[in-house]
Amino acid sequence: MDFGFLTSSTGEMSQWAELTIFWGMRVISALAILIAGWVIGGFVSKRIKKLDRLDKTIASFLGGFVKYAIMAVSLIAVLGQFGVQTASLLAVLGAAGLAIGLALQGTLSNVAAGTMMLILRPFKVGDYIEFGSVGGTVAALGLFSTELNTPDNKYVFAPNSKIWGTEITNYSRNKQRRQDFKIGVSYGDDLNKAFKTIEKVLKKEKRLIDTKGKEPLIAVGGMGASSVDIIVRVWTKTDDYFAVQWDLLKAIKEQLDQDGITIPFPTRTLEISNPEMLSKK
Repeated sequence: MDFGFLTSSTGEMSQWAELTIFWGMRVISALAILIAGWVIGGFVSKRIKKLDRLDKTIASFLGGFVKYAIMAVSLIAVLGQFGVQTASLLAVLGAAGLAIGLALQGTLSNVAAGTMMLILRPFKVGDYIEFGSVGGTVAALGLFSTELNTPDNKYVFAPNSKIWGTEITNYSRNKQRRQDFKIGVSYGDDLNKAFKTIEKVLKKEKRLIDTKGKEPLIAVGGMGASSVDIIVRVWTKTDDYFAVQWDLLKAIKEQLDQDGITIPFPTRTLEISNPEMLSKK
């Protein structure tokens, strides 16, 4: 009897079984890789977002970025399981990424600047800062831009790259600040009396800092055209800076008037070399 057809059928069934097992294992491996990538990406993302050292904005951004980066690697590994040439795919993706990066270089520079500011923290929400010719209180700090409110309540929307590329002055960061006042008194007045008058005002001001190295200072700062300039140097809390400045200037002026110390107006002396020519005109 001829059993060739049975042998042929058995061989085909064997090949189908091998193919089924082969591709089935690859599908299972692919699913395992995707699941592992999803789980690992989610775990790492959550850990990054919970880091106290990072700002919430940058922690959220980095967490999402790492998660999808892990998923992208997992997807490339899955494609490799099915015989896709991942090297050429990576080359295409790299070229596309370069083209997108060149097209969005302004936006990406803002993201880079925002990331650096969120990491280094030159200022935070609520601080009063100046950069270039702009100054205001920080209302919001994001990856792309910073929002400020000026003292006269104007809204400023500033790209982060503009802020990061210039000098930033933060007036709120330090808890204490020094301020100097220049008080002009007449050349005919007693300087020691003027010193004592100003000292009386400073002793009444309870918001001044009087620790070692930051004691109030009164000294002669220079001799101007019409007055002797007295420098008054004091330290205050940053929150009290302007209130103390306005109150002290008013109190010093009133006390100088009360004690008879003159604050002279600017004067100029003219010397006429030929008065006859002036009279003829």
